[in-house]
Amino acid sequence: MKITLLGTGDATGTPVIGCNCPTCQDAHNGGKSQRTRFAILVESSEGSVLVDTGPDLRHQLLRQNTKRIDGVIWTHGHYDHFAGFAEFHRVQYNVDVYGLPETLEYILGYLQFLHPKKHERNLYEPFELIGLEFTLFEVIHPPVKRSVGVMIRDGNTKVVITGDTQRDIPQKSIDIIMEPDLLIADAIVPPTVQVKKHMNTTEAMDLAEEIKAKKVVFTHLSHFFKPHDEAVKEYPLGYDGMVFEYL
Repeated sequence: MKITLLGTGDATGTPVIGCNCPTCQDAHNGGKSQRTRFAILVESSEGSVLVDTGPDLRHQLLRQNTKRIDGVIWTHGHYDHFAGFAEFHRVQYNVDVYGLPETLEYILGYLQFLHPKKHERNLYEPFELIGLEFTLFEVIHPPVKRSVGVMIRDGNTKVVITGDTQRDIPQKSIDIIMEPDLLIADAIVPPTVQVKKHMNTTEAMDLAEEIKAKKVVFTHLSHFFKPHDEAVKEYPLGYDGMVFEYL
């Protein structure tokens, strides 16, 4: 199993339009502070699956030389997590898409012209794609009524993607995501910045410690961090194109 962080930015991405802060300057200069919107590529010997499809998807798939997608899993119906799906237009039709019923209904109201193959999935019920086991678990991301994270299993290997969430994840979810080999955690800001819908770095690390994650990486990052090469000395920040491989 191979996991690639295609996009590690928040809804605006970094650099932010019109901003001249040090982090946005670093992004303009090609540093690792340059963050496109959220998407994760999951690959096995049998195919490729996307967890969310942010607005920068075309650029991301070209950068990775990804030729085909065998499925898309959507965590929730926010623009920065699904809008890039339109980039499949005239490239790949009838893509298999997975998610909660209400998530699929909302997103496909915008993207039905691509005629995707809809597969409704329920919380906590595992399903198989590309030889891997995927499970959707509930997280808290107001004002979305139901938002999910994604757990992936490949034999004894376990990867957990929180999706967008507050720290107060339901106990049933905590119980099934315990002891992952890798936790990819929403950590949109450092603790000096107030935020309501997401975790900050302190909360994300607290989650990692609670579930006894063997490794943790932060994603969905804003420009409120210091430039990447400075901030990564304090926090386990991900960056666009970062890869994790489990053989």
